[in-house]
Amino acid sequence: MRLRNIPGADAVIENSPYVIKEAEKTRGLWKELFGNDHPIHVEIGMGKGRFLMTMAEQNPDINYIGIERYTSVLLRAVQKIEEKPLPNLVFLCIEAADIELVFGEQEIDKIYLNFSDPWPKDRHAQRRLPSARFLARFDHVLKKEGDLEFKTDNRGLFDFAVSELEPAGWKARVITYDLHADKELCRGNVMTEYEEKFSAKGNPICKYIIYR
Repeated sequence: MRLRNIPGADAVIENSPYVIKEAEKTRGLWKELFGNDHPIHVEIGMGKGRFLMTMAEQNPDINYIGIERYTSVLLRAVQKIEEKPLPNLVFLCIEAADIELVFGEQEIDKIYLNFSDPWPKDRHAQRRLPSARFLARFDHVLKKEGDLEFKTDNRGLFDFAVSELEPAGWKARVITYDLHADKELCRGNVMTEYEEKFSAKGNPICKYIIYR
């Protein structure tokens, strides 16, 4: 995925108090960073931050951490939170593959994957965030009673994600191939920028909630 480089984005991210630097030093100490014992929810590939900022505003008793690897994308989220600070939300500018370096064993209560890069070529399958390879990483940092929610409009990616569950030792609590048609599941649903865009085009949104 090619992204337009925004001049100055790297400097803004580096100097923002909302982006945690040297996060390896916070591994196992995230509750101390937030200053409370509230649950920790993490979105991987958070984009411009709309979903997480809405969730953090609606749920002040939950701590949220957003992971986004591209500074030009994360810049938008930083600009938003500067306008409306939220004490229960911080960001990380890291690769998803480094998640075990910044979170300790069973330190996270819930993980969100929203409209992840589909990596459509077969040779890139293990780069997909719902792959068994990444599920193994998530297994280490997610509490045993925790779960993972994944949404996408890409049916091919979703079918792949579902096929990876059994080999990876995960089970589905919920699977839907048309989230917005399910009134019960859609209750309280917070849409991302992509979700709003794709659903407006008539694309059905797939979602699962999984656990071990």
